[in-house]
Amino acid sequence: MRIDISAQDMLICHSLTKIIRIYRLQTIRQNITLNCSGKLITLDKPLVMGIINATPDSFHINSRTNTDNALYIAEGMISAGAGILDIGGYSSRPGAIEISLQEELDRVIPIIEKIHMSFPEISLSIDTFRAKVAAESIASGASMVNDISSGDDDPEMMSIVAKSNVPYVMMHKKGSPQTMQENPTYNNVVLEVLHYFSEKLKLAQDLGIKDIIIDPGFGFGKTIAHNYELLNALPDFAFFGKPVLVGISRKSMIQKVLKTDTEHALNGTTVLHTIALSKGAKILRVHDVKEAVECIKIMNALNGEFE
Repeated sequence: MRIDISAQDMLICHSLTKIIRIYRLQTIRQNITLNCSGKLITLDKPLVMGIINATPDSFHINSRTNTDNALYIAEGMISAGAGILDIGGYSSRPGAIEISLQEELDRVIPIIEKIHMSFPEISLSIDTFRAKVAAESIASGASMVNDISSGDDDPEMMSIVAKSNVPYVMMHKKGSPQTMQENPTYNNVVLEVLHYFSEKLKLAQDLGIKDIIIDPGFGFGKTIAHNYELLNALPDFAFFGKPVLVGISRKSMIQKVLKTDTEHALNGTTVLHTIALSKGAKILRVHDVKEAVECIKIMNALNGEFE
């Protein structure tokens, strides 16, 4: 679906962009603390969110897991330096097959319980757009919700998050995973995504959600050009005063530029992670934790911060 912005709205958006660019350098280094069910995560330095896909069809084959080996995957990511583990049971790749609510619950709840019991010190995020999955995951040990629809696909989601008092990752997408890459169009992708978050943030804050993370939604209803426009404008999102999460690991925006495939997209991913960090990203959502952590260490050293 195409979102048309009126001339007046466009003028407002252009004015907002000018203000953003004045203040973004002042806000890009802001320190933010997330309260994950009593565990405080300070984002004075960027951190890595490791992806655990409890799915048989996620686009990166090596990221697919199940209850039997999820603990092994989690242990490796924690040892490599992940600060958060993001567990999902519904593939959101373009063209993904829809699954039932119960199937999603059956995939993620045992894994969350298993990891939470073995590694209670690590913060777990549930990657879902369904409020019931979010609620049951939180009851099982998750302490963050990562919602690709920002509440658009389930009107109960934001209320559940507010009631649970956990951090909320809100992402921008256009369409559903089944349709989102069918010729996505924008008048101005950066202004429209900024406009979207300005409305979503007000709604979430009015409902009482305290800790909010913004994800521009790379690859979710965007062309390759749209993705790079958003990446280039990433500092503009600092205006909202919320940490920005970037999920670009091994995606088609890398594969198509380098004419490679998912398996060989790690080097391109590392390049884009470095660029994203330089533009203010606070959380990197990744398949390859060790390499992303090394990226952050190098960027910290560039800023005179050594471990």
